[in-house]
Amino acid sequence: MTHATPPARPEVMNFLLSRRSRPAKLLRAPAPDEATLTALLTAATRVPDHGKLEPWRFIVLEPAALERLSALITARGQALEMDAEKAAKAAQTFRESPMVVAVVAVEKPSDKIPAIEQLLSAGAVCLSLVNAALAQGLGACWLTGWPAFDRVFLSDGLGLGEGEQIAGFVHLGSSDASPPERPRPDVATLVTRLRA
Repeated sequence: MTHATPPARPEVMNFLLSRRSRPAKLLRAPAPDEATLTALLTAATRVPDHGKLEPWRFIVLEPAALERLSALITARGQALEMDAEKAAKAAQTFRESPMVVAVVAVEKPSDKIPAIEQLLSAGAVCLSLVNAALAQGLGACWLTGWPAFDRVFLSDGLGLGEGEQIAGFVHLGSSDASPPERPRPDVATLVTRLRA
C-alpha cells in the first residue's frame, strides 16, 4: 500500500497565519444564504471526532429568533439582578447580529471517549466554522458570554436538554472592516521540548 504525501498548501498556511475574527459589532447583513451556510456547517464538522460520536449539533438563529432571545436575555439579567450594562451588552450582541449559529456540545455515552474529548471536539467545530466563514470572505466571531451558561436561557430560549451545553455562539455576517492586529503570543515562550 502506497501513501501519497499531501501537497503543501501555502495559501492555506498564509490564511491561518493571518486569520482574524471580526467583532460581532462590526457584522452586518446580509448573513450567509442557505447554500453558503450549508457549506460552512459541512466544513465545520470536519474536525477530530474520536469514536465518530458527533458530540455536537447546530441551532441557526435568524433575526426574529435573535430579537426574541435578546428580550429573554434582558429579562434574565433582571431576574438575576445582574448589572444592567452587562445584561444590555449581551442583549445587544444578539439583537444586532445578522445570524448566530449556536454550537451545542452534546455528550454521548461512550466507554472509550471521555467527556473532555467530546467537548474539545465541539470547540474545534466552533473554530472550524469561524475559519470557514472567514475563508469565504464573511465576517465571523466565536463568543459565549453569560447567557451560554444560564440554564433558564438555554432551556427556555434554545430548547437545550439535560447534558447539552453551548460550546460557542458563532456570529456570522458581512464585514468590510479590518480590525487592527492585536498582540500575538511569543510561541518560543510556550514551547517545551522533551528530547529523551
